[in-house]
Amino acid sequence: MTSKKKIMMAPQKNCWEYKRCGREPGGNKVKEQGICPATIAKGLDGVNRGKNAGRACWVVADTFCEGEIQGMFVNKYASCTKCDFYQLVEKEEGHGCLVPDALLAVLQGQSDLSNQSRID
Repeated sequence: MTSKKKIMMAPQKNCWEYKRCGREPGGNKVKEQGICPATIAKGLDGVNRGKNAGRACWVVADTFCEGEIQGMFVNKYASCTKCDFYQLVEKEEGHGCLVPDALLAVLQGQSDLSNQSRID
């Protein structure tokens, strides 16, 4: 008799843990800079093995990077692709990483995570 074991992939570091920005709930910069919307974007929880949008922050408007608020996806994505954290997530997730259009559709409630396009 063989036993089937469910293999769980370990969670990875979220952007706020990797960048140490202090804007997660309870973080040391919340009073002066506010809570980062990536930390509370529950619609993307589990994406790329992160909590909320912690490993998909590039699709969330108004994240705080490089010392300033980044604004909407369309305005910030090009700079996000140069970010060391973005590149780390792509490397760690490989072909399992969801493409930005799929993430935006989930975030906007137009889709769910099943059957979404992934990076080839």
